[in-house]
Amino acid sequence: MELAVLRDDMVDSLEHSSKGVVSSESVSAAMRAVPRHEFVDDDRLAYADRSFEQSGTRVLAPSTAARLLEALGASEGDSVLVVGAGVGYTAAVLAEIVGEENVHAVDITRSVVWEARSNLAAAGYEGVFVDCRNGADGLAEYAPFDRVLVEAAAADPPRPLVSQLAPDGKLVIPIGIGEQSLTIVEGENPADPDTQPLGTVAFAPLLVEGEQAGSIERNRTVREDRERAERARERRTGWEQDWIDWDGDGSPPR
Repeated sequence: MELAVLRDDMVDSLEHSSKGVVSSESVSAAMRAVPRHEFVDDDRLAYADRSFEQSGTRVLAPSTAARLLEALGASEGDSVLVVGAGVGYTAAVLAEIVGEENVHAVDITRSVVWEARSNLAAAGYEGVFVDCRNGADGLAEYAPFDRVLVEAAAADPPRPLVSQLAPDGKLVIPIGIGEQSLTIVEGENPADPDTQPLGTVAFAPLLVEGEQAGSIERNRTVREDRERAERARERRTGWEQDWIDWDGDGSPPR
């Protein structure tokens, strides 16, 4: 079966099944347009409604991505920031809605950034900006944003992200430790924004510098103590060694 047919079937199921997560014409048209198989290594998984791990990141199930996009409510011409670039699929769908030059994405893991850039280019969305950043800090030099989407959970809405919203802007983020709720955040006061919970979700936590895969140990004291111990073992001499063959015959000194 052709991939375009599978893509239409996927969106049809998201609109009309018991899930009913696609309700707007803009999200429906965008998900039908984006070749999801360009973002997924296995074509058999590209249009299946399931999540899985790929290249060090979590690929969201199409129904989860649709739920985020419907909550975000982006419109043509909106400036959008995606925190957690992942494989780049959500950014591509947003590019179809708002225009690729209006989509900015960040991820804290450099290898994920390269993967997202590659996938977006292969799918025809080279104009989407993707950079390696601490997502909780946002992307201040491109602010303000009409919409900010965070594909990771936090205990509270990060203040830098709230402060980078345009007037009447909207932040969508999973909030909570343990039990999480997909939440719309609005308001011009970063210290006390208005929030609207939309129901339970389960996302990995929003990482800070040092927590990403392959990073240097965040706790400097622990890391430096371990490195000193390793260097000390390499320098051991004399009676610190298990045995020294002083005379060449295996006997200790007299």
